[in-house]
Amino acid sequence: MFKPIVRIWRSFEAKRPGTAQFLMFFLLSNGVTVLQLALMPMFKAAFNQTSLVDTDFQIWPVGQNVDGSQYFIFDYPAGELPEGGGGLAYFLAVQITIAIAQVINFFAQRSITFKANNSVWKAAFWYVIAYILITIGAAAAQGFYKAPIYELLMDTWGLGTTGQTIADVITMIINSAIAFWIFFPIFKIIFKQVPEEQPADAATADDAGDTSDALSR
Repeated sequence: MFKPIVRIWRSFEAKRPGTAQFLMFFLLSNGVTVLQLALMPMFKAAFNQTSLVDTDFQIWPVGQNVDGSQYFIFDYPAGELPEGGGGLAYFLAVQITIAIAQVINFFAQRSITFKANNSVWKAAFWYVIAYILITIGAAAAQGFYKAPIYELLMDTWGLGTTGQTIADVITMIINSAIAFWIFFPIFKIIFKQVPEEQPADAATADDAGDTSDALSR
């Protein structure tokens, strides 16, 4: 059933390797995003049953908001959304969800999209560095859109818990979109196909064969 599709894909991949690579990256990234959308409500519901929702998590102050209040890169004031910022509960739900998804994404993209065979540990090291920097950048951006989205859907439009769920999805999609456009060029750098070293015995045999051919001539 899938053989014709695989054959068409292989042919397309051979003719347009760069485009095929990007399309595979796109498909896998969207699959990971769907996984995030499924996991996020579960972690959020679990953490909201704890006192963590009433624990402030506001770190790394930089500048001020338009209303004069302090702007934090990670800004999760205590209290459930939209009155509060979800507290430490929301922060953990978001970060654990993203971390699980990115671990899966790392191995899937490495083996399927880029077919890399370079050092997995070296690639993982640079991936973690990129992940930390992207997480900080995405968190800083989230300060601009998270609260307005929840207020619009839950209060202004009066959607209540339904609005909260929709807001969760929107914020997760925005986070995923930021990661998508940044990670692709990073993956192109850290995931490499390197020539595999020929076993010593095989190399010796090849040399011996070349020598015998030369002598026979």
